[in-house]
Amino acid sequence: MTDYATLSAEPGYAAWLGRERLTDSARLALKATWGQALHVAEDDPHIETAAAELADGLTKLMGERPARIRASDGAPCIVLGTFGGSAKAAAAFHAAERAAVGDEGYRVRVREDGGRITIAGATGRGVLYGVFRLLRMIGTGAALAGADLCENPANELRMINQWDNADGSVERGYAGRSIFYRDGEIVRDLSRIRDYARLLASVGVNAIAINNVNVHRPETLFMTERCLPRIARIADVFGAYGIRLFLSVNYAAPIEIGGLSAADPLDPEVRAWWRAKTEEIYRSMPDFGGYLVKADSEFRPGPFTYGRDHADGANMLAEALQPFGGLVIWRCFVYNCKQDWRDRKTDRARAAFDHFTPLDGRFRDNVVLQVKNGPMDFQVREPVSPLFGAMAHTNLAIEFQATQEYTGQQRHLCYLVPQWKEALDFDTRARGAGSTVKRVVDRSLFGTRHGGFAAVSNIGDDANWTGHLLAQANLYGFGRLAWDPELSAEGIAEEWTRLTFGADDLVVRTVRAMLLDSWSIYESYTAPLGVGWMVKPNHHYGPDVDGYEYSMWGTYHFADRDGIGVDRTAATGTGYARQYREPNASQYESLERTPDELLLFFHHVPYTYRLKSGKTVIQHIYDSRFEGAERAEALLDSWTRLERRVDDGRYAQVKARLEEQAVHAKEWRDVLNAYFWRKSGIPDTRGRVIY
Repeated sequence: MTDYATLSAEPGYAAWLGRERLTDSARLALKATWGQALHVAEDDPHIETAAAELADGLTKLMGERPARIRASDGAPCIVLGTFGGSAKAAAAFHAAERAAVGDEGYRVRVREDGGRITIAGATGRGVLYGVFRLLRMIGTGAALAGADLCENPANELRMINQWDNADGSVERGYAGRSIFYRDGEIVRDLSRIRDYARLLASVGVNAIAINNVNVHRPETLFMTERCLPRIARIADVFGAYGIRLFLSVNYAAPIEIGGLSAADPLDPEVRAWWRAKTEEIYRSMPDFGGYLVKADSEFRPGPFTYGRDHADGANMLAEALQPFGGLVIWRCFVYNCKQDWRDRKTDRARAAFDHFTPLDGRFRDNVVLQVKNGPMDFQVREPVSPLFGAMAHTNLAIEFQATQEYTGQQRHLCYLVPQWKEALDFDTRARGAGSTVKRVVDRSLFGTRHGGFAAVSNIGDDANWTGHLLAQANLYGFGRLAWDPELSAEGIAEEWTRLTFGADDLVVRTVRAMLLDSWSIYESYTAPLGVGWMVKPNHHYGPDVDGYEYSMWGTYHFADRDGIGVDRTAATGTGYARQYREPNASQYESLERTPDELLLFFHHVPYTYRLKSGKTVIQHIYDSRFEGAERAEALLDSWTRLERRVDDGRYAQVKARLEEQAVHAKEWRDVLNAYFWRKSGIPDTRGRVIY
């Protein structure tokens, strides 16, 4: 195994925290004006972390470490402190300015005349986020003089879900093995976990579940007396960076490790077991965040076994966590595929809505339902889940998949922030116009107690964290968007590029453009017009139009000689379109008004149906597959122009991935075009060879 010193020096390991040294003039100006000393006058673990991060960051930027002082004689310095614990921090702001700062917010004020930067917050966590904000400003070349910032996170919960298993594997992991576990044991060297905590805190992430939602016996043992002390060590590492640790739990844990005969949520003995187990966990980890649960889905146990519903199951756990301020994060990925899908009426897309909307208002106030951004399963294109507009009395969080299960598995470039922005900006109409998804999950629309963002992590033990170096932008973008959903995909892409690669204008323009084009490029050579799922079974990488788990009935595309698509209308199909509020329901019900990019998700149409572009469906499929393969090759061409402008190690990493993508995009083109030519019997009007 590579030792930590060697690993941390590998190209890409530092990610966006690389902190390239400033130019001579910028370095001297920073040192002379503010960077000579850090003033820290209070003892707080998060401020201690903040001071260490700032000192390390400035050392890399300036080439010289700033002094650490507890008293200031008026010399240039950077003041760190809370309003209640630092007189200098408090004095820099009026009472109303201090009152505008929330529990995790901060103020950053730069005064050239006094040679002072003040970074202050109501809590040490706020100061930590303020430090990362200042370092981000310096790293992107933003002007500091006169800066006066007041920022609070829009979302209370900003969470990463690790799908790591105790054996060291990572479900849907495309960047190596787990950094947390090896061969059934929790790792002892926490150096890399600390570096991961730094990356997450730098973009505002404040919660993490460190094991797979598909919990099996080895992971259930994490809740036992033998494992809790080592889990607590990991919690301490994350806690120093303001990140609360959660555990994914097996609903059948009372049977598996508790010796009970059942896990019925209404059984007093089962409830007592969870209360005792939760109290034991909090003795080891006083700042434990709570439980993440996947139940009654894909063979996972749950309350359905006992004739109970999801509210019964979640509330039992919430009752156990409530005295400690813990949360139950209950995933809504629940569906039932027992019926014969050939009837074309059973619809997996309906499942979450049908299961959960009848329970609105029944969940305890420390339960948060975690809802995937779409109704299916993180496809490259699908509509927004209708649950976000249907549960006004329930805490909701939106779940994204940073790990690219259906979007190229980090072998293909696919910057997902534009996709996430579309979901967040979708208007549910739950309280009239302007009832966007981002207002549901930030709690401002319905006034719920909890809410926020979650993402399935895309990291592993690869030296550059994410396998594809440019996939780091998805992890970075998730954190930034969770903090502030108003940020643009363009702005986040440029910010990440400058922090990662520096200020070279050609590099910034090229990488930014590659990121912003990549989602549409990937979509253009994979599943068309929202139909989804045209992937190989089990591992979901590569084209196989009839290869998905239920494809013997054409479940996800219903392609035949007459046409393609799934009829989800109320008039003639599954009725899914009517799960939306008006006017969205009528729009999706209407063949003419449904956006082209979602046409085949909502309607079964002939191949000769004309899109709004004027092309027929079949010609669009042919053209977009050819164009997509060409655009994938153009990504490689763009990157090769940066040779010698990007260090050799990172240049080679990205080039290798883009080369694979260019080849694989052609495979997608050929497999899909050949399939649809055989199905439709309609040739390409442009006369191209379709194999």
